[in-house]
Amino acid sequence: MSVTSDIVASWRHPRRVIASHLARGRSEPFAFSLLVVFLVLAFVAQWPRLSRQSVLGPDVPLVQGMVATGLALLAMIPVFYLLAAISRGVAMLLGGKGSFYSARLALFMALLAVSPLMLLHGLTLGFTGSGAQSLLVGGLAFAAFAILWIVMLIEAETWS
Repeated sequence: MSVTSDIVASWRHPRRVIASHLARGRSEPFAFSLLVVFLVLAFVAQWPRLSRQSVLGPDVPLVQGMVATGLALLAMIPVFYLLAAISRGVAMLLGGKGSFYSARLALFMALLAVSPLMLLHGLTLGFTGSGAQSLLVGGLAFAAFAILWIVMLIEAETWS
């Protein structure tokens, strides 16, 4: 399945998507590629906001904001790995049979699945700036991520 098909399918059948990835066997490059695709999309989602900021406040050029955002996203890679490890530890305490790989895969796939909402959030920030609209879209994106991640993690913890 392609990544775009996985994103669409994750909204309807998240357990089936994560199960199909786990059935393929362990592949760290595949899991990391899901994270990289998410980071690229998260970076693209920031462009409208950065463009708005550079027009309204020309003291920070657009390129400088883009470089800072890109470096910040790259710095988040260890945080995502740590978050997956913590979730695996919690699942272990609750009797999960998965692995650290399955926890990473569940987190990275949930992040990737919510990327269309992140793109919408970026557009909202670009058009309206900070406000109720962007807060609503951001809250919806976070809620969708949390639900997808929990569902995928529960499925991943049934695999041994």
